[in-house]
Amino acid sequence: MKDYDSVDNPAHYNKGGVECIDAIRGSMSAEAFRGFLKGNVMKYVFRYEAKNGLEDLRKARWYLERLIGEVEADAEG
Repeated sequence: MKDYDSVDNPAHYNKGGVECIDAIRGSMSAEAFRGFLKGNVMKYVFRYEAKNGLEDLRKARWYLERLIGEVEADAEG
């Protein structure tokens, strides 16, 4: 059994083999998706001291890395 990973691969964000983040990406324009990612970075950084500490910072980093990947992909065109 795979160890539970609350940051990189939480099981509750996968239904029927579809990752929630991929479904969200597919439902939005590239610009809207980047805004979604940016908003999540801000949310997790904003709340980390009051809620989940290091775990929230890791989640913020996860969304930031995804945002960087999206921006890099757009730049490479």
